[in-house]
Parts: sequence; structure tokens; C-alpha cells
Amino acid sequence: MAATVTLEPAGRCAWDEPVRITVRGLSPGQPVTLRTSLRDENGALFRARALYQADADGLLDLARAPALGGSFTGLEPMGLLWALEPEKPLVRLVKRDVETPFAVELEVLEGHEPDAGRLLGRAVLERHFLRPGMRRVPVRAGRVRGTLFLPPGAGPFPGIIDLFGSGGGLCEYRASLLAGHGFAVLALAYFKFEDLPEYLDDVHLEYFEEAIDFMLQHPKVKGPGVGLLGFSKGGDLCLSMASFLKGITATVLINSCVANTITPLHYKDMFFPSLGSDPGKLVVTESGVLIFLDIWDNPLEELNYQSIIPLERAQGPFLFLVGMDDHCWKSEFYARIASERLQAHGKDRPQIIYYPGTGHCIEPPYFPLCRASVHTVLGQAILHGGEPKAQSRAQVDAWQEIQTFFHKHLSGKKSVPSSKM
Repeated sequence: MAATVTLEPAGRCAWDEPVRITVRGLSPGQPVTLRTSLRDENGALFRARALYQADADGLLDLARAPALGGSFTGLEPMGLLWALEPEKPLVRLVKRDVETPFAVELEVLEGHEPDAGRLLGRAVLERHFLRPGMRRVPVRAGRVRGTLFLPPGAGPFPGIIDLFGSGGGLCEYRASLLAGHGFAVLALAYFKFEDLPEYLDDVHLEYFEEAIDFMLQHPKVKGPGVGLLGFSKGGDLCLSMASFLKGITATVLINSCVANTITPLHYKDMFFPSLGSDPGKLVVTESGVLIFLDIWDNPLEELNYQSIIPLERAQGPFLFLVGMDDHCWKSEFYARIASERLQAHGKDRPQIIYYPGTGHCIEPPYFPLCRASVHTVLGQAILHGGEPKAQSRAQVDAWQEIQTFFHKHLSGKKSVPSSKM
């Protein structure tokens, strides 16, 4: 082929690791189109493209050359990943089998699309979810169902329990990537998986207490406590765990409510109703996408006060990551309630990071934005919100903040190496 595509690092690399893409052997100032494509495990196709111009030496370095058009514009070295869009609408890119990589095909075409010509060069980016030497251990201990990811080495390692939201099942990709940064991470299922309840009904905290005990008794997990990482419904469950259970050192919430949501919560002789909602405030767009933002009642109203989680009982610090364009619920409002409640009880103000233009699903770096997708339980499309470029920046920053927070509070490290390009 006429051009040579170089990837740094060459060969395999982790999904959350930046890669430098350069193209050599072009003509001075030559216009080219770069295209990427990826198929997920279900065969769904995702694509992105960008228009570029080689420099005076016939070199194209995506770390220095701005995109002139296509799926994005400007200097975006990782744009050909985070700008991937599904061929069919409402499909979210999710890694189901973390033991296999995503293969991203990269093509260099002569000229600018739609008038691009012959293929000049190609390469394949192997994006892995298990770094070399890591171990994936299925967990079926008592009632606990999940997967434990262990870094290479003797350990013990600071431990984290990772919870996703109301879609159910077992999501491993965030836990596997986080374990690549020196943590023992348990991806924990709590419904719609194997012999767990099929539906999210009447949650009991004793199940999560058992998961904490499993982690703290594991020889590869460093005590005296574990960290919690929760997204959406998993976030308010983490708040409840931190408030009522022992052995929690630090908690990170991604677009979480400050009240118990969706289903009642039980612990011993205590009962917490779910936050009220008004289905009449559900908005349905012309394309049939549901917007849940305004259906939730105000937790501060007296009728809903019993659903508020007493997070002032927690012993460890909190980090709230808030998408300012979250269309699922009012994450910014809930984080403010949490901060005010903690301070009213003489506790330290939580760390809150607000991300403008960012929707509900704050993923690990380089996952493309999914503004709307079909909910796995509801079977209908819901709007998450977000703007692609802002979302991509937020996800890189949030990933760094999560690692820094947990390293500081679980292992005493003050900082971690930056993964930003």
C-alpha cells in the first residue's frame, strides 16, 4: 500500500489506554480520510471518519493534526474511537466478554469523503480489557454472584466493589479495566443474573453485606475496608451500603440519586420506601424515546423524606461525578442535597465534580457517547443525554479522578500517572 500506518503502543493495549496514530508515506499536503469500524459481540457495526491533510513532509500525526471534518473536528487524537456511532440507532457499545478484545479496523483513503478514492493503508487496533497477568475469577460464594478481577503480583491489593444500574445482569468491563490500575475489583450482580431475582424487587442490604465480607476475607484484598463504585441505581445502593454497613472506606457515585429509588430497601428490621414518581410527567419524543428526567418526586418533600439515605452515618469520604446533561434524573440537584445534608450533620463536604455537556452514562475513556439506547429491562429506548466531545473529555477526567480518589483513601497514594494524551 502507498502509506504506512503506525500505532503507539504497537500491538495490544488496554481499552482505556491512549494510542498515537501516525500515517507516513503520503504526499506533501495530501488530503486523506481516516475511517474506523468495530463490531461488537452481537455483530452491531460502529463507524467513525475524519478528514485530514498531511504536513509538508507527507506525515500525518493525529496528535498534532486537527480533523477538518467528518465525525468530529479539531485536534482529537482519540476521536476515531470516541466518535464511533452505531450503524443502527439506539445501540450502545458494551463489552460483554472481557476475555476477548475489541478489534478496531483503521483505514486510510485517498482524498476527502464523499469523494475519497483508493485505499492507501490500514491497521487493526486491538483494544483489550484484561491487561497481561491479570486474573478473572468467577465468584459464587454463598449468595454472592459476580466476578473478581485481580492485578498481577502477590498483593494484597486495595479492594473495590463495582455496581451498575437498573439494567441488571453482570457488567464486567469497568471492573476489569479498573483492576488494571492496581485494584482488586468485584463486579457484583444483584438481579437478572443466574439464580438471583429476575426483577428489581425489595432489595435486601444483607446481600451486599455478604459481598463486603467476601472481599475483606479474601487473601488478595487489602483491608481494613473496601471502596464502592456505583452508577445510577447502583449509586444509591452504594450510598445505602456506606451508610449502614461496616467495612466501607470510600465511595464513588456516578450520576446517583441521594434517595432510595425504584424499589423498597430492607436491612434487618429497617424499611426504606422508594422515592415517589409521577408517570404522567414522562416525556415521549417523536421517535418514541422516553425521557425520565421529570418523573421523580423531590426527595426534600415531606412525603418522600423517608426515602432519603442517611449518608451522614457513613464513615468514609464521598466523590460524586455529575453529568450536567443527565436526562435520566437530576444528578446535580441530588449531589447538592448530599453535600448540604453532610455539612448539616457536621461532616466534611463531599468532593463533587460537575461535567458540562455530559449525560447519564459516564463510561471509562474512549467509549463512544450513547445519547439514547434501549433499556435491557424496560425494552424501550431512554434518553441519557450528553454531547460527544464534552462526554469524551469528561470520561477521561472522571476515570483519572476515580483512580486518584481510591488510591488516596484505600492505599494512601497521593496521585496516579495520567492517561491523558
